[in-house]
Amino acid sequence: MDVSGKTNVTGIFGYPIEHTLSPLMHNTAFDSLGLDIRYLAFKVLPQDLPDAVRAVKALHMIGVNITVPHKENVIPLLDELNKEASFIGAVNTIVNSQGKLIGHNTDGKGFMSSLAEEKVSIDGKDIFIIGAGGAARAISYNVIKKALKLSLYDVNKEKAEHLANDLKNIHQNVFIYENIKKIGKPDIIINATPLGLKPGDPLPLNPEFITSDMVIYDLVYKKTKFLQEAEKKKARALDGSGMLLWQGVLAFELWTGVKPPVDIMRQALLSGIE
Repeated sequence: MDVSGKTNVTGIFGYPIEHTLSPLMHNTAFDSLGLDIRYLAFKVLPQDLPDAVRAVKALHMIGVNITVPHKENVIPLLDELNKEASFIGAVNTIVNSQGKLIGHNTDGKGFMSSLAEEKVSIDGKDIFIIGAGGAARAISYNVIKKALKLSLYDVNKEKAEHLANDLKNIHQNVFIYENIKKIGKPDIIINATPLGLKPGDPLPLNPEFITSDMVIYDLVYKKTKFLQEAEKKKARALDGSGMLLWQGVLAFELWTGVKPPVDIMRQALLSGIE
């Protein structure tokens, strides 16, 4: 689509940012619906984040996505947070509502939508999350409302305890594993750590704990060694591409008020991953 004086702009702030697939996913969707919007990747260094956020207002952008390392640091720069982003303590989507910057986090709902699409239910299930960072907080906020039990493990025990204490305001069945070798047999195991992004990363969990009746979900959006090991055990193995897709779908709706073409966004995303 041609760019004109009427073109609206959105995009993503992050550093580094060259690897992002979000412009491909969103611009393909905008084009398919004939929306005069362009999505760009902006390399924003940490010290430049305040200026970049002010530019969202100054340039009348419809909003932006926020990625590492800015998801937490952007919060004081916003006018308002929705309830979910406030609990999570991280923002991945900003909406410019008539000059008012409102922070959202679509990661958790995106995760839930990806499970629903795969027909994986968490109702009454025993869930184990490895990691207690921003991604784990986003997921657990949504999971805890339906799960029977939620257990957490992080190499940083204090971080896991902090998340568990926050979650207990919603549901009491939240537990911490101090030893990852004593996890029992949960129904669903979620890797919410970056382990698997780089070649040579250790596995987040010894595969000997995986059984064929488990669902193993790795937030890394490719088939990691962890997922390959899960498949060897005949477990259901899901990568993070579904969550990446659906968090983008939800951000698209927040900016435009329009239901995006999910299948077209998916095809664009998978073409970039491949």
